[in-house]
Amino acid sequence: MKQDIILSGVGGQGILSIATIIGEAATQAGLTLKQAEVHGMSQRGGDVQSNLRLSDGDIASDLITMGTADMILSLEPMEALRYLPYLNKEGWVITSSAPFKNIPDYPQDQSLADELHALPHVVTVDVEALAREHAMPKCANVILLGAAARYLNILTVEQLRASIARVFGSKGDAVVEMNQRAFDIGHAASELK
Repeated sequence: MKQDIILSGVGGQGILSIATIIGEAATQAGLTLKQAEVHGMSQRGGDVQSNLRLSDGDIASDLITMGTADMILSLEPMEALRYLPYLNKEGWVITSSAPFKNIPDYPQDQSLADELHALPHVVTVDVEALAREHAMPKCANVILLGAAARYLNILTVEQLRASIARVFGSKGDAVVEMNQRAFDIGHAASELK
């Protein structure tokens, strides 16, 4: 069993925190993990991307090749579309529906939505709105991870929730509980799709 995931977004959105949670869960589960990160111009709101490869066997490379990714997990819809050439035909796109408009010629919201919803396997969740609604503005990334959990065939919801506790444990029980609640909110939101 294996799963190749491209994580993408804009600097500061928490993509690398998602990678840490998934990676820690995979390590605890005894899986092989390879990761390659491209931080881009993250301090200026630039593209941030990570290749995350998980397997119960050997992994030869840390890079995902064109047409082989099982999932694109993105905190920004245009960034999700940027990596479509890497997605396999049965792959899933799990993305925030809320654009982060950091360039002057950002595409129209409707054209982005139309392009995403033309894909055979896509889940869009407005994680920013959910984060605001539940008074957890710094947890949009974990909400997105929760939405993706049902499509991560190599890790269980319980393994990911336990990883959240370990990753955020040093920040105290309140932070762990808030992030686990954010995860559960995202997981519930993807069930409605």
